[in-house]
Amino acid sequence: MPMPQWWGHINKRVFNPRAIEGGKWPVLVHTGRSSGSTYRTPLDAFEVDGGYLFILVYGSGADWVRNVRASGTARLRVGGKELELGAPRLVGEDEAFAALPAASRPPRFLRITEFLRMDLTTDSLQR
Repeated sequence: MPMPQWWGHINKRVFNPRAIEGGKWPVLVHTGRSSGSTYRTPLDAFEVDGGYLFILVYGSGADWVRNVRASGTARLRVGGKELELGAPRLVGEDEAFAALPAASRPPRFLRITEFLRMDLTTDSLQR
């Protein structure tokens, strides 16, 4: 079961701006599906073969997930680099757990069953 939506609203307005300012978290830069505005969302981003995997703590209905799936692309700022990502797709526990190291997997009691996988684009691979 994903985290409650009310906690996501608190995170978005209170903790996320501080996390972005601190510069220690990976930040996903994405475009709003309706507004066209640019948004920055601090996330745990796990490097996997050919891309990155994101644990959907708030489920696939979170605004940032819907934005990324609608546009098909996003940029990830991680480790002082900015990477282009594409081909967003939801993956289940089996695929996610096979790609993640055991220490990075969410505890089973959280009942998180949705993950987002994105591939590095050729632009990122050429940098």
